[in-house]
Amino acid sequence: MHENFIATPWDATVFGINTFEITALSERALREACLTTGHFTIKVDPLSCKKLLHNYGFYYCDTLIEPHCSQDQLVKLSHDHIFITREVNRQELMKIAHGAFSHGRFHRDFNIDRELADLRYDNWLNSLYESGNVWGLFLNDELAGFFGCCKNKIVLHALKSEVRGKGLAKYFWSMACQQLFLDGHDEISSSISAANMAILNLYSSLGFHFRNPLDVYHKISYGVLNEELGAEK
Repeated sequence: MHENFIATPWDATVFGINTFEITALSERALREACLTTGHFTIKVDPLSCKKLLHNYGFYYCDTLIEPHCSQDQLVKLSHDHIFITREVNRQELMKIAHGAFSHGRFHRDFNIDRELADLRYDNWLNSLYESGNVWGLFLNDELAGFFGCCKNKIVLHALKSEVRGKGLAKYFWSMACQQLFLDGHDEISSSISAANMAILNLYSSLGFHFRNPLDVYHKISYGVLNEELGAEK
C-alpha cells in the first residue's frame, strides 16, 4: 500500500470496492492509484494546479469549506416550541435521513449509484447514534430532524422536508451549538459543500466564518495504467 493512501473501510463496505483517500498530491501517488483497483478520493487546494489529476483520470466532484465559530461569535436563539434531546428513536431518525442528502460528494459522483450513496449516509447516522452523538430536534413534541456531532465537529444533520423553508433551522442549530459550548468546547466547526447555499447561509446567519476550502476529486481505478495517462497534453 502506498504511504499516501488511507483505506476507508466504511465506504468499501457500502460500495463493494476498496476505497482510499490520497493524502498528498504527487505523480507517484496518482500513478500508483491507477495501478490499484478501487475508488480514490483526493482533496486539494483550489488554487493548486490540477493538470496531474486530469492527466491521471481524476474528475471533480465537490468543493468543501469549513464553517467555524467561537462561543462569543454564535448568534444565540431560542424558541418556545423547540427542544433537543439525545433521547430519540433510531428508526424515526432513519426515516428522516434516508434520501435527505443531495450535496454529498458521493451523490455527485456519476460513477456511484445514488442508492448506495444514500446507504452511506444511513450507515453514518447509525454509527453516530450508537456512539451517543445524535440529538433529535423536536418541534411541538414531534421529531423534526437530527443533529450529529463528533466531539466539537458537526458532521451530519437533516430536517424533515415539511419543516424546511419555514425559518426554523436557525433555532435548531443555535440551540444545538449552544449545547456543544456547554459541553466544554471552545470552537465548533463543520464541513459543507460550497454548492449547498441553504446550509452556507444558515451557518453565516448564526455567526460562523469560513476557512480551508478544498476541491474534491475522485477516480475509480481498475488497476491498469493506460500509457496515455500522465503524458504531457
